[in-house]
Amino acid sequence: MSVRAVLFDAGNTLLFLDYGRLARAVTPVAGMRLTAEGLAAAAVPAAREVEGGGDSEHERAARYLDALFRLAGVARERLRDVATALRRLHHERHLWSAVAPRTAEALKRLRAAGLRLGVVSNSDGGVEEALTAAGLRPSFDVVVDSASAGVEKPDPRIFNLALAALGVAPAEALYIGDIYEVDVAGARAAGLTAALVGPAGAHAGGDVTVAPSVAELIDLLVRRGELTFDPVRAREPTR
Repeated sequence: MSVRAVLFDAGNTLLFLDYGRLARAVTPVAGMRLTAEGLAAAAVPAAREVEGGGDSEHERAARYLDALFRLAGVARERLRDVATALRRLHHERHLWSAVAPRTAEALKRLRAAGLRLGVVSNSDGGVEEALTAAGLRPSFDVVVDSASAGVEKPDPRIFNLALAALGVAPAEALYIGDIYEVDVAGARAAGLTAALVGPAGAHAGGDVTVAPSVAELIDLLVRRGELTFDPVRAREPTR
């Protein structure tokens, strides 16, 4: 497909928890030795466990962290102490501030091709802060945070807000996320093409392109001819 814009999810797509930092900080109160590898392995099942709930995004974020550490082996009775340690760590630096290798390079590649870039995230109002902490905010023309928008994925209206701000039609945009039921379902309902970041076989749907990172996904889509872009057309205003 030829696109004029690429939209991204934030958490577990562009931004990740710094698992090494979390493991070092939380091990003293967890009752076990945590590792970056163990937390990373729990990330996808934890995200799938909590997405789509009816609670607020702030509550969902707290449930995600609980699920992450519980699935990594921390006993339930230790989770309150874990939450306290995480709040202290977050005040020092945003928890979601790690970026996969070559992500910034991939974003620069897309921008150099004239594409408009945006973020559409189910968040608690802090996605701009997280992108800034990770050094990625300047790469994006628009950031839509569900807490500010008043609507969240998979509702197609949140995608429409970003597309309207960019002046791009749905059929001219690609959305990259990490949860099939939320990101792919929502993007397709809004008329966008979708792809996923994450381990192969970890997602519910088998009808979507998946790669381990944003950079690898862009490489794969371009190599397969599934993502093409015309720099001149990309810069043209929508008529």
